[in-house]
Amino acid sequence: SEQVDQWRSVMFLYDSALKKLNTKIEILNNEFVNRYDHNPIEHIKSRIKTSESIVKKLRRHGYESTIENMVKYVNDIAGIRVICSFTSDIYRIAEMIRLQNDIHVIAVKDYIRLPKASGYKSYHMLVTVPVFLSDRTVDVKVEIQIRTVAMDFWASLEHKINYKFEGNAPEHVKRELIECAGMVSALDNRMQELNEEIKALSKEDTDGA
Repeated sequence: SEQVDQWRSVMFLYDSALKKLNTKIEILNNEFVNRYDHNPIEHIKSRIKTSESIVKKLRRHGYESTIENMVKYVNDIAGIRVICSFTSDIYRIAEMIRLQNDIHVIAVKDYIRLPKASGYKSYHMLVTVPVFLSDRTVDVKVEIQIRTVAMDFWASLEHKINYKFEGNAPEHVKRELIECAGMVSALDNRMQELNEEIKALSKEDTDGA
């Protein structure tokens, strides 16, 4: 049917946009390694939202389940998650992505500077990526989430809990999660400081040699 063909071609676009962005981020990471001898990215995960969760999201916001609505209103159909070693890497990577001249940044949400009430921390960028087809170029929306390993560990636990309790976790569980989020932040800060100290020390070594 026409609907199925349309769905397929739209999904193909999202998939292509993810492939393109994946390659871009890998190249930036490799360039970083060559230039600074530091590997800012631990790993990259990409995913495409299932049709069920797309429909759920549209319903939740009161939109009819059409392909037009999905492309227009659901910003995270294609998602890419970049897991970094340190908080400072997050902002570096975000800046490198922003400076790519064919990527257009539509919106940024910095949940690291302003965490969600739950304790959730992550840096979100909504961008469009041009996908070059044989007869036209299509700008495709992709949501990029950049976070540290510790933030990712916390977020996946929160996700499991929300899934189990369908968003209505008991108060003591929510409190515990917020406390854990504080520990995650403290850990990230200490790791960053330790890393800076090691860098300073190894610089002294080379300077003294």
